Amino acid sequence: MEKNIEKNYIEGKVVVITGASSGFGKLVSEKVAERGGIAIMGARRENLLKEVADGIIANGGKAFYRITDVAKYEDVKALVDLAVEKCGRIDVMINNAGTMPLSFFSDHEKSLPAWHNCIDVNIKGVVNGISAVYDLMMKQGQGQVINLSSIYANHPVMGSGVYQATKIATWYLSETLRQEAQGKIKVTTVKPTGIAGTGLFDCILNWDSVKGMFGAKTEEGLEMTSPEYMTAHPECTDIESISYAGCDPNTLAENIMYVINQPWGVNISDITVRASNERYLL
Repeated sequence: MEKNIEKNYIEGKVVVITGASSGFGKLVSEKVAERGGIAIMGARRENLLKEVADGIIANGGKAFYRITDVAKYEDVKALVDLAVEKCGRIDVMINNAGTMPLSFFSDHEKSLPAWHNCIDVNIKGVVNGISAVYDLMMKQGQGQVINLSSIYANHPVMGSGVYQATKIATWYLSETLRQEAQGKIKVTTVKPTGIAGTGLFDCILNWDSVKGMFGAKTEEGLEMTSPEYMTAHPECTDIESISYAGCDPNTLAENIMYVINQPWGVNISDITVRASNERYLL
């Protein structure tokens, strides 16, 4: 009997990815194309989108892109329409675009604009993504929606209230869609751990807010994330070691590929990706 995991179920699939100009979105777009899928990429920065698309095409892959602000339904619908125009269908919708403006409520005067944007991108963006593909996927009789949540959705901690609320909302939107569309749309919630190098860390407004992730292990956790510690303990950056302490973006992207690379009859509905030696409370 052939093992499903050894097959390439990504080949030929039309995959729409938001937030595709950098971070997880860029990596997933490239990996989809490498495995024979068609990447339909949306993001707000056209120059970076074009750079990613050009790289994919230069390597023999297929990619199309459109400037997309996920907070605007008309933008997301236009991205979906592009996929249908170029490919005739959509197999997978990945609602990846996100922002993480961690800060305390005492920081509200400087944080409110970023918090409001976070709600627009992280919640409205997911609602818009689902809405833009729902009718099409139901008519097709099959489709897959993958929503990027976070380990921050697991438990409330200080310094991240607004961001956590958006990621809990993402999780709940996924679960309600799964229940409503069973047998027609597969739905997956992906909860990445804290992963540097994606651009999300650049959104942090108050770095003291990060301490909430570590709880009682704050001192130990912060020490382990310092460049000095990592240099002195190379096993913490070795993915082959049980002491691996900080996931790189590629690890998360590969697990998103795993979620897509399943037969239509199999749905990985929840997946959390961690480093085995991390010190996060969540």
